[in-house]
Amino acid sequence: MQRYMDSHGDPRTKDFPFMSSPFPTLAVCLSYVYIVKVLGPRLMENRKPFHLQNTLIVYNFSQVIFSAWLFYEIALSGWLTGHYNFRCQPVDYSNHPKTLRMVNACWWYYFSKFTEFMDTLFFVLRKKTSQVSTLHVIHHGCMPMSVWFGVKFTPGGHSTFFGLLNTFVHIVMYTYYLFAAMGPQYQKFLWWKKYLTALQMVQFVLIMVHAFQLLFIECNYPRAFVWWIGMHAVMFFFLFNEFYKSAYRTDKERRERALAAARANGHCNGTSAITNGKVSSNDTTKDTQHTNGTANGQLLENNSSSEEARLITSTATKAADYYVRGELPTEITQRKIQK
Repeated sequence: MQRYMDSHGDPRTKDFPFMSSPFPTLAVCLSYVYIVKVLGPRLMENRKPFHLQNTLIVYNFSQVIFSAWLFYEIALSGWLTGHYNFRCQPVDYSNHPKTLRMVNACWWYYFSKFTEFMDTLFFVLRKKTSQVSTLHVIHHGCMPMSVWFGVKFTPGGHSTFFGLLNTFVHIVMYTYYLFAAMGPQYQKFLWWKKYLTALQMVQFVLIMVHAFQLLFIECNYPRAFVWWIGMHAVMFFFLFNEFYKSAYRTDKERRERALAAARANGHCNGTSAITNGKVSSNDTTKDTQHTNGTANGQLLENNSSSEEARLITSTATKAADYYVRGELPTEITQRKIQK
């Protein structure tokens, strides 16, 4: 295997860290899975959760800057210079300065997949183990290994379009999480959380179209990597699409049940007003606090209605959080298991 790697791999990345063999990357990925699924929860079992607000602020801000730099490097190395063709872009194996800049950007993009492991480690340290879903761990655990092959054999060319879009999405996502970590006073700026999942799905559609077009035209780019990138996009599109529909359909259904329960108890139709996170009933006004950027308008009437509103809020606030955070709502996970 090592002989094959040396003979077919790109000599420009041969001496880059972790590039001589896939096994160091595989070892790190497997260690990550063991730590976040077994060792970490075991060590935290009898400990209080860490409060990491300042750490999360610094981490998310760093990720925004890192993602912005990666986007800039990939864009200025090819895609936004006019030298890259969106229809077909073969890999340039020369040592031209701009080409080497793209090669370096590809390696740093690969390295960024290791930094994203911290998302899950913070969950473990805060004892948010329910958010360390299997889907979240599989996604983060396999990405470094997936990107390794691209850096080893095709550092540049057509497949770097994936990195261009992905780094842009990460700029938006980590900005969201930065504001979310800064405290309740910033929650009013997070009304757009629902659209993060939609943005992610748009990304996957663009990657699918961009990759699979090479199956219908002549292009000097390895077909194996066309399928590799394209099928990744297909898999994650259907994953996020199902999650989006499940989360927001559940949200809508719970709202309808909550309103029906309120009407049955005589709390609607003129006896209560719901505005901007406040519920007025029988001349009594109750202020409700927005949790994690929840939109205005919670219904808090009687114990049953309060529980419905709490579930609505919990589900709605998590629908955009899967890709980076993996916050799969518990009720959705349980429903999938029951099926």
